[in-house]
Amino acid sequence: MLTLITQQSLDEDYLHVAERRAEQRRAASLGAEPEAPPTRRGGGHRTAAVVVAVFGVMVATAALQTSRNADVDQAGRSTLIDQVLTARAGIANQQERISRLGDRIAAAEATTAALRADRVTEEARERRLAARTGYGAVEGEGVRITVSDPATGGVLVEDRDLRLLVNGLWQAGAEAVSINGNRLTVLSSILLSGTTVAIEGRDLRPPYVVSAIGDSRTLQADLAETASGALFAQVAAQYGFGVERQNVSSMTLPAARPRPLRSVEELVVTPPGPPRGEENVS
Repeated sequence: MLTLITQQSLDEDYLHVAERRAEQRRAASLGAEPEAPPTRRGGGHRTAAVVVAVFGVMVATAALQTSRNADVDQAGRSTLIDQVLTARAGIANQQERISRLGDRIAAAEATTAALRADRVTEEARERRLAARTGYGAVEGEGVRITVSDPATGGVLVEDRDLRLLVNGLWQAGAEAVSINGNRLTVLSSILLSGTTVAIEGRDLRPPYVVSAIGDSRTLQADLAETASGALFAQVAAQYGFGVERQNVSSMTLPAARPRPLRSVEELVVTPPGPPRGEENVS
C-alpha cells in the first residue's frame, strides 16, 4: 500500500510539470509572456501527511495483529501444558493400577500354586488310603502263596485257615492282599458257606491263590515269625494242605468293588471312672 501511495504522488507531480512545459512552449510560439506556474501550496506536505497516516495505520494494525497472535500462542501453549500434565497424571494412575493388578496376580498365582500343592498331597494321600483300604488298585513286588486241599482227601481248606494266612501276611507287613483275584478290604469277611469258602458273598474254588504285595525279600520270613503265620503252617502240615510259595517281582492287585455306606453311628468315648473301691474317697 505504501508503494502504491508513493507511486500515485509521483505520477501527479510529473503530470503537473509536463503541463507547465507544454504551456510554456505554446506561449513562446505565440510571442506571449509565459505565465508563472501556479504555486501548489502544501501539496507535498499533504501527500507526506497522507503517507505517514497510512503508514501509522498499517503499523498499528500490524502491532494489534501481532498482539493477538501472541495471545493466541500463549493460550495454545497453556492448553498444551495442561494437556501434557493431564496425560502424565493419567499415565501415573494407570501405572499405579498396573502395579496393584500385578500384586493381585502374584497373590493369585501363589494361592494357585499352594492349592496345586495341596491337591497333589491330597491325591497322594487318597491313593495311599485306597491302597490300604483295598479300594484302589496297587502294583508292586510281593509273594504268591497257593493253598490247595489235600490230594488224599480228608479235611478241606476252610475259611478259618485262610484267615490265619491272611492275618499273618498283614502282620508281616503286606500292603495289599487278594484271594483268587478278589481284593480284601478293611471290611472284607472270609466265611464258609456249607463246604465252600466265600468272600463278601462270592464263592471261591480251590486252589486258593493268595497274593500279597510287600517286600519280596523279607515277606515270607516275616510271615513265618508271626503267630498267625506259624499257626497256619502248623495246620497245613497237620492236615496235608498243599502250600506253594513264590516270590514275584511285579504284580497288580485290582481294586475291590465299592460298598455303599448304609448307616453311620457316632462313636462316643466315655472316660473311665475311678478304680473300684475309690468312689467315696475324698
